[in-house]
Amino acid sequence: MGDAPARELLALLDLETLGADRFRGHSPASAGHHLYGGQVVAQALVAATRTVPADRPAHSLHAYFVLAGDPQIPIDYTVERIRDGRSFTTRRCVAAQRGRTIFSLEASFQLREPGLAHAAEMPQAPTPESLEPINELVERFRAFLPTPSEPWMQRASALDMRVVAPETLLSASRAGQLIWFRVRGPLPEDEPVHAALLAFLSDMTLLNTALAVHGRNIFDPLIQVASLDHALWIHEAPRVDGWLLYVQESPAAAHARGLTFGKIYARDGRLLASVAQEGLIRLRTKL
Repeated sequence: MGDAPARELLALLDLETLGADRFRGHSPASAGHHLYGGQVVAQALVAATRTVPADRPAHSLHAYFVLAGDPQIPIDYTVERIRDGRSFTTRRCVAAQRGRTIFSLEASFQLREPGLAHAAEMPQAPTPESLEPINELVERFRAFLPTPSEPWMQRASALDMRVVAPETLLSASRAGQLIWFRVRGPLPEDEPVHAALLAFLSDMTLLNTALAVHGRNIFDPLIQVASLDHALWIHEAPRVDGWLLYVQESPAAAHARGLTFGKIYARDGRLLASVAQEGLIRLRTKL
C-alpha cells in the first residue's frame, strides 16, 4: 500500500487558487456517485485558512449541507472575510457547483493564548492494537453485513480504523460507539493540515450512531441518510497520524432527523476536539 493513500488524501486539500479568496477543489476518482460530507468540510476549512494569518489556528467551525454534491465535477469555494479582530478572525465559506450553493461554513480562528483549562476524561477502551482492522471485520461479519458495506470496509485507504465492540453495530444499542482511527503514511508537520484532516474524518460514522440505536446502519437500503449540519470545536492542536479515540453517542432522533455528538481524544487521554451533527435518517417506503 505504501503511502499512496495518504498522498491521495493530502491531494484533496491542495486547492487551486482561482482568484482573490476563490478556490477550487476536486473529488477522488474513487468517490463514486456520492460526495462525502467530510471532504467538503475539510476543503472549505482549507479555503478559509488560506485567508487567515498563520499564527491563528482554527478553533471552531459550523456548517450546513444545502444540496447533494456531485463528485464528478469540481467544487468552487468563495471565502468572505467577516472579521479580523485582535484575537479572533472569522471567515465564511460557500461551496458551489453549477452555480448553485451546495454547502456553507463559518469558521473562527484565534491567536493562541493561555487560560483556564479542563476537559472530560477519556473513557476506558481496549488498545487499538488489540482490535481487528476494519477490513478484517468483513470475514467475521460477512453473513450479517449489507452488500454495499463490504467494498467500503475492504478498500485500500489512508485511514486505519478499529471499532471497539463491533457487534454493537449490528444490533440495537444505546451505548454509542468507540472507534480508534489514524491516518497511515507520512504527513507534514503543518497544524492546518492536521486540523483539515481532523475535519475530514470527524464526519465519519457519526450518523451510524443514531441508526445503531435502532439496530440499523447507513448501508440499509430502506434508510435514506444525509448530513444536514456539522460543528467541530478544536480544543488542542491535533495530530491525526497517531491513534485517536472517537467517542460517539446519539441523544435523540425525531422527525426523520438524528442528533449525534462526538469527542475525539489523543491516545494519552487529552480531549482534542468535540463534534456535533444532525442528519437525515428517513425511512424509505419502497426501494
